[in-house]
Amino acid sequence: MTDVELKIKVAETLSQNDVGKNIAKLDMESMFKLGLKDGDIIEIVGSKNTAAIAVASQSDMETIIRIDGTTRKNSGASIGEEVTIRRADVKEAKKIVLAPIDARIRIGGDFNRAFANQVMVQGDLINTGIKTPQRRVSGSGFFDDIFDDLMNVPGIGAMSQIKLAVVSTSPGGVVKVGPNTKLEINEEPVDISKLEGVSNLVDISYDDIGGLKEEVKKVREMIEIPLKKPELFEKLGISPPKGVLMHGPPGTGKTLLAKAVANESDAHFIVINGPEIMSKYVGGSEENLREFFEEAEENAPSIIFIDELDAIAPKREETNGEVERRTVAQLLTLMDGLNSRGQVVVIGATNRPDSLDGALRRPGRFDREIEIGVPDKDERKEIMEIHTRGMPLAEDVDLDQIANTTHGFVGADLEALAKEAAMRVVRRIIPDLGSDDEIPPEVLEKLVVTKEDFKSAQREIQPSALREVLVQVPNVTWDDVGGLDDAKQELKEAVEWPLKYPNKFKEFGVRPPKGTLLYGIPGTGKTMLAKAVANESEANFIAIKGPELLSKWVGESEKGVREVFRKARQTAPTVIFFDEIDSIASSRGGESGDSGVTKRVVNQLLTEIDGLEELEDVAIIAATNRPDIIDPGLMRPGRFDRHIKVDAPNEDARLAIFKVHTKDMPLAKDVKLKKLAKRAEGYVGADIEAVCREAAMLALRDDIEAKEVSAKFFDEAMDKVKPKSSNEEELIQYF
Repeated sequence: MTDVELKIKVAETLSQNDVGKNIAKLDMESMFKLGLKDGDIIEIVGSKNTAAIAVASQSDMETIIRIDGTTRKNSGASIGEEVTIRRADVKEAKKIVLAPIDARIRIGGDFNRAFANQVMVQGDLINTGIKTPQRRVSGSGFFDDIFDDLMNVPGIGAMSQIKLAVVSTSPGGVVKVGPNTKLEINEEPVDISKLEGVSNLVDISYDDIGGLKEEVKKVREMIEIPLKKPELFEKLGISPPKGVLMHGPPGTGKTLLAKAVANESDAHFIVINGPEIMSKYVGGSEENLREFFEEAEENAPSIIFIDELDAIAPKREETNGEVERRTVAQLLTLMDGLNSRGQVVVIGATNRPDSLDGALRRPGRFDREIEIGVPDKDERKEIMEIHTRGMPLAEDVDLDQIANTTHGFVGADLEALAKEAAMRVVRRIIPDLGSDDEIPPEVLEKLVVTKEDFKSAQREIQPSALREVLVQVPNVTWDDVGGLDDAKQELKEAVEWPLKYPNKFKEFGVRPPKGTLLYGIPGTGKTMLAKAVANESEANFIAIKGPELLSKWVGESEKGVREVFRKARQTAPTVIFFDEIDSIASSRGGESGDSGVTKRVVNQLLTEIDGLEELEDVAIIAATNRPDIIDPGLMRPGRFDRHIKVDAPNEDARLAIFKVHTKDMPLAKDVKLKKLAKRAEGYVGADIEAVCREAAMLALRDDIEAKEVSAKFFDEAMDKVKPKSSNEEELIQYF
């Protein structure tokens, strides 16, 4: 069986758990043909040779080999290309010389035990990293041991994703680190360009991009295939694409994706940061731009990546600067005049696609536009797996739970979250660090990131897609809301169920309610109910205080409404809460002294809630004590579907509210909450909270050293705090 060879197509790694471990996932048929079992070593021959650990893939039916970016680079093969694989003739190495490829890294010590049984080929790049409890690979036990040992070796336990180059091996070919192998790690970094067969550093590969499967696929079709297989387009008689425009919110991975494409396609990569080409001299900006394009054509295949494209190519009719107009015109002529057809591709990135000049956004210039959106729950988990790949995680860290509670977070936010959690570990161990340069091994053992580190870090990281609007996840739970059982149940059905159980609504063929209106006299707990439902739904919460949307500038109020709904759609699931909605959505009939701004705001609200653009996973809650003056267009089904009356509490509800507000209060034995609830006829939730607070203040006024609040203070407080007038009930006779 040792002479059997297979030609097989390279595919990307599907699981983040396999990245950086030199694993090759093969379909069952290929494993059988080569006579392999899990853990056997295979040789992979592309334009270079490397070795990897074969593991059977249970899910792949087609004949493919799944390897990560580092192994692809070591074999000199890209995704979609064919490589030859065979069982490797592995010899025990007499001597192996490794070296870091980063000038900032200095490594010393004895690492034979850490790299025991590791297979290498001269010219390989190998990853080191901490093996965490969640990163098990079934069927490759000896490989697990390598990483378990890595954690216990002084000086290497804290390394995360450090890349080493295999400078030389004796003998040559595929070698294994055995008990008699002399392993040297040079302190000085190596220039990998001088290593045999290594062209450039595996900086970023497709494995480092989480949650953008479809986008990566589109980009590969548009960029990588034309660069590597231009003859396909010649045979079809069509021109390869010249440009790809990537747009989306900041931090979603536009620049990262461009770098990965350049690296995977072995293309010459030129980065133009928009503003840097601008010059104070007439014609200087255009000349700078021309130089970049000339460099690209000389070094084809090339990728020109223009970051912040809107800075150099704004709409010419809207800009006053002559420089910008000339720069746009120059860019248009350069893209039209590209001679190296298909061998030079321009990638533009912007988060403001609507501000770009229209002439750029046509076929023949930027042929394809790809939106890089805010990741969903599964994509967030994949991104977190990437950023915690080399992180020592405690057993209690649940990446699924982190992904569930990070609505609205883009890739950059999740990276910041992982870094912030790790910084908390560093802060913990700082007191244990001595004045020596060497960090004691027992201190390195404490470098474990816990669930609590992630929770506290999450409180500090705000989703970048939501920075312009007030967003918070309230800390109010259903237990903090006394009484109001009917209102709670209706809110759960209208808001929490559609966000938590969307499949049930599909199964029953019904559309969840779009909007919920809470109405009732002041102080009954409408705002608190909205906060509680947002918290229990694990959704983002955008609180809009009605009048704050109004502006003295024409069109600004409507723009504010549009922006709120745009952000909510981007960061769904989101609950939008309009407090005092009567101030911005009063009836459009009759005379008005506000220049018609409320009419326009109502019209904008109607189109946002029930317009052509569907609201997905966005719940709207509004609160008012004047439902009679709200525009009837908002009150119909399809807009505010549910109207929930938040009544003044009955005796049982008042008792529940007293319990909520006195749960942390030291009460004397003579305080009878049932008796207080009975006496508080006509009091609403806010009144009862005021009574409890006033009783505590009276107790402290009587004796600042008091240990408890007695009944007499509650009696005095109730004499002082009077209930709101029930005449306000007349305001809600509309219903």
